Amino acid sequence: MTHAHVCVWIDHREAKIFGIGLDAIDELEIEEKGPHHHLHRKADHVYQGKAPPDQQFLQSVTEHLGDARGILLVGPGSAKNELAGYLHLHAPAVAKRIWGIEAADHPTDGELVAWARQRFRAADRMRA
Repeated sequence: MTHAHVCVWIDHREAKIFGIGLDAIDELEIEEKGPHHHLHRKADHVYQGKAPPDQQFLQSVTEHLGDARGILLVGPGSAKNELAGYLHLHAPAVAKRIWGIEAADHPTDGELVAWARQRFRAADRMRA
C-alpha cells in the first residue's frame, strides 16, 4: 500500500487491508490458505484447544503494510493482537507505526473506513 494510513481488519481466516488517503481508498483482501480446524476444548485442560497463528498468513499481511505512517489493527477475537505480536518480533520497524489496536466485530467496509478516517484525523492532529 502506498497510502500514509492503513487500517487492517483481521480475524483468523481473512484480513482486509485498507489504504486510506484523502480522497482515495485501496482495498486488499487476504485469506488464510491453510485448512480450518475446529478444535474442541476439554475440561481441566487450560489453554488447550487453540490453534497457533498461521505464520504465513501473518507474513502475507505484513508484506502489504508498506511504508504507511500510521497503522490501525482492528478485528474480533485475538487475531489483531497476534498480528501485533508478530510485527514486534519479525518487523519491529512496522510495529512502531501501529497507532492503535481496537476490537470490532464485523463492520461493513464503509463503516470501517469512516471510523478509521476519524481515528487517523484525530491522531494526526495530536502528532502534529
